[in-house]
Amino acid sequence: MTEQSGQGPALDNLSTESRVFPPSAAFTEAANVGESAYAEADADREAFWAEQASRLSWDTEWSQVLDWTNAPFAKWFVGGRLNVAVNCADRHVEAGHGERVAIHWVGEPGDSRTITYAELTREVCRTANALASLGLVAGDRVAIQMPMLPEAIFAMLACARLGLVHSVVFGGFSSAALRSRIDDAQARVLITSDGQYRRGKPAPMKDNTDEATAHTPSIEHVVVVRRTGSDVRWTEGRDLWWDELVGGQSDVHEAEAFDAEHPLFILYTSGTTGRPKGIQHTSGGYLTQAAYTHHAVFDLKPEQDVYWCTADIGWITGHTYIVYGPLANGATQVVYEGTPNTPHEGRHWEIIQQHGVTIYYTAPTLIRTFMKWGAEIPGRYDLTSLRVLGSVGEPINPEAWIWYRETIGAGSTPIVDTWWQTETGAIMISPLPGVTATKPGSAQRPLPGISAKVVNDAGVEVPHGSGGYLVLDQPWPSMLRGIWGDEERFRDTYWSRYAEQGFYFAGDGAKYDADGDVWLLGRVDDVMNVSGHRISTTEVESALVSHPTVAEAAVVGATDATTGQGIVAFVILRGSATADASTAKTLRDHVAAEIGPIAKPRQILVVNELPKTRSGKIMRRLLRDVAENREVGDTTTLADSTVMDLISSGLKSSASSED
Repeated sequence: MTEQSGQGPALDNLSTESRVFPPSAAFTEAANVGESAYAEADADREAFWAEQASRLSWDTEWSQVLDWTNAPFAKWFVGGRLNVAVNCADRHVEAGHGERVAIHWVGEPGDSRTITYAELTREVCRTANALASLGLVAGDRVAIQMPMLPEAIFAMLACARLGLVHSVVFGGFSSAALRSRIDDAQARVLITSDGQYRRGKPAPMKDNTDEATAHTPSIEHVVVVRRTGSDVRWTEGRDLWWDELVGGQSDVHEAEAFDAEHPLFILYTSGTTGRPKGIQHTSGGYLTQAAYTHHAVFDLKPEQDVYWCTADIGWITGHTYIVYGPLANGATQVVYEGTPNTPHEGRHWEIIQQHGVTIYYTAPTLIRTFMKWGAEIPGRYDLTSLRVLGSVGEPINPEAWIWYRETIGAGSTPIVDTWWQTETGAIMISPLPGVTATKPGSAQRPLPGISAKVVNDAGVEVPHGSGGYLVLDQPWPSMLRGIWGDEERFRDTYWSRYAEQGFYFAGDGAKYDADGDVWLLGRVDDVMNVSGHRISTTEVESALVSHPTVAEAAVVGATDATTGQGIVAFVILRGSATADASTAKTLRDHVAAEIGPIAKPRQILVVNELPKTRSGKIMRRLLRDVAENREVGDTTTLADSTVMDLISSGLKSSASSED
């Protein structure tokens, strides 16, 4: 590694990937966006984004595309006015597409609903009238904690229609997490449900919200959707049934236009402890980039595609690529309430077959779970309708990428590996399916109109073949406009590290390959320092998953008297593979062969599960606690808290995993 600006490398670049998959000529010919988009955006970024904003319906045209004079607080489409909900519903009806299906909703127990754009518009109008009847006015905050029900989408759009700021809280979060978010935003109304279905059984939800709202004085009303029919506690005067409140409302509502910078939502990114971090997004710029990226990255053709994003609306992926992007584009989409293995492990493939899904967007952790379950399960279903596959949430291991393409995409379907964050609001780095010769595991290059760099500690861009830190060096339309109520924290968290250069620091490690394509290396918090080498957990995990017996891996650095940190790996084997005395040595040697002896794990533990949040992200912090024999910390955000007990007991008896 060469030194940059008198410093050592920010991050070692160990692994290489030589496989390349160009798009077919037929796909390229029909693609929504071509190679010329990059040059057009580079020539005049503001004109490019003005053109994308023109895809929306505006009540008042903007007078200025971008005002960056008060950086890092951007204003996009200054003076422009629009209504986000009208753009996601009414305008499609007015354009003659009222009978197009907006949502194929699939309930976990097997019930379903089909909602056209005309029906969506009526339901959003009813919901808006209901919320207005509670005395809510533009700028007020509304908290939403619900399962994946159509009413959740109606509620979000009704808030947007009225200029209310919604704060959606993931349905699996605790009462403490919900309470902290309600208090921070000072929400006046909470919308929830009586219960939810999880793995085939009804589970309470209002009990959780009652516990939270016992200590939230700002809440005036709790609106409750009937889902499971379970008995719930009731506070007269405060609690209202959704069907009684909304059902009697008019399905006509005259929408008001709001300023492009009017706040649309707050989305919290912190865990359940400490003060939550409310990321603010506004209307015009956010909707512009949400709609454009959904159109470009997924090559959406609303007249023929059936799109499915498997995220939850409690996360930014659900906001941008279930609610606002697809509906702004007039898409037909699947929304699924449940888990991927209820009532069986082929549930997703069954839904794809049933609805003829053409675009499928999911998380690497779920892809690796499908690998673990075995290729024979998707092999039972007709997946020939699929024409674009997407991945989101964390870097995808090359072997998981290949499995996804070969097993789900029949060896030919383009994969868009997308990088973005709650803070960025929309996709920033991704292949374009009709343009990019894709590389397994690489997000590749910033989208047209987006500028990103990999830099060293001094903020100097690293050469090709080197690693460093990912920054965004130009403003973008869907960028966060602050942290709710905390300007100083906003500046400190995202802008202070490279304040002199004016860069937004994403908090992720990244590298350029020899071609200049970008590879994400995970959070900088997860970088390991082994004998002076700064090694990404992602590269070691990818090397482990490239072994034919490994389905998934999580790697952490643990204190080591000799090397500073030693690499400890937790691996899940594929379906039929079994562990024996030689497994650890085989995998250690494999890592050494793939990326070098420096990356050999000190210890390997074969486990049945990994600790993951309910959104599917691996909690390496807990694995570090185990690897260093510390008491395991807070597990409240885990999908299954018993996993840590199994891992802890297994590590204590894993002497055979060292050699």
